[in-house]
Amino acid sequence: MSEETSTETHLSIVMTTDQDDMTPATGVTSSSSRGAALYFESFVLVIGVIGTAANGLVLYALIASKQHKQHALIVNQNALDFYSCLLLVITYGLKLANIRLNGSCGYWLCMFILSESLLVSGSFGSSINLTLIAIDRYLKVCRNDWSKKNVRKWTIYVAMVFAWVSGFVYHMSLVFDTSVVIKGVCYAYVIWKNLESKLSAVSCYLLFTYVVVLLISVFSYGKILMAIRRQARVMASHNPRGSSSAQSQSNKIQTSVIKTMILVCAFYAIIWLPEKIFVLLVGLSLYDNFLDNSYYVTLFLGFLYICNI
Repeated sequence: MSEETSTETHLSIVMTTDQDDMTPATGVTSSSSRGAALYFESFVLVIGVIGTAANGLVLYALIASKQHKQHALIVNQNALDFYSCLLLVITYGLKLANIRLNGSCGYWLCMFILSESLLVSGSFGSSINLTLIAIDRYLKVCRNDWSKKNVRKWTIYVAMVFAWVSGFVYHMSLVFDTSVVIKGVCYAYVIWKNLESKLSAVSCYLLFTYVVVLLISVFSYGKILMAIRRQARVMASHNPRGSSSAQSQSNKIQTSVIKTMILVCAFYAIIWLPEKIFVLLVGLSLYDNFLDNSYYVTLFLGFLYICNI
């Protein structure tokens, strides 16, 4: 077909000249081209199983202890991480099966699963939800009066829905325009109209899943720590020794929680950095193949963070 031939011209950067030894973005490859990729995919699958079990247990504990109503955004975070890990298992289980894609079923399997669009939609939403948690904590500690008057349960629920929807809107708007199935192989995120559209998509991804997350988290938790310490000093100066022990204990607990969240954000910044650098290199066309061994390593590190969150 002429359409398929036209599409193939856009895939020269991800296909070798030897037709029997193609290295596609994802899908079916020859035995000589799988090699180390098989091991990397297996490692990613294992971390997905561990992450699914870990986040599933946390969700169960939150619901069983009836804490899910009081910490809705925390529950949403674990739900997003559970979904992401579950899709990681499904996606890489199918990749290890190395099936050949045929017909409409193969097309939809490529668009939703093998392209990793459903998978990365969850991790995108997880990043957004981390930002929402930071904002929520900041408002409750530093703008408590305003928060009580204006933040309602429905606003929290809307924020939770937004965290889920944002990832799917972003990735689904890209995958159908930039992915294709040719001769039983799924080529994901490789067909771009021009370099500008590619850079725009990459910039939005990096901005909302890394830069904004870190900026808001650093600002929010920094302000919270300052507020707690200022409150502790005021209480110490206005109360006799020993009379403010309950308040002091409360401040210590709050400080401990905030320090934990700061460590979580710092871990996020470090562990997801390789994946963000890799995406940037792809956006700048300094790296040709999106889904290969290097990508699997960065993805493994990212989901290692999700397992330890």
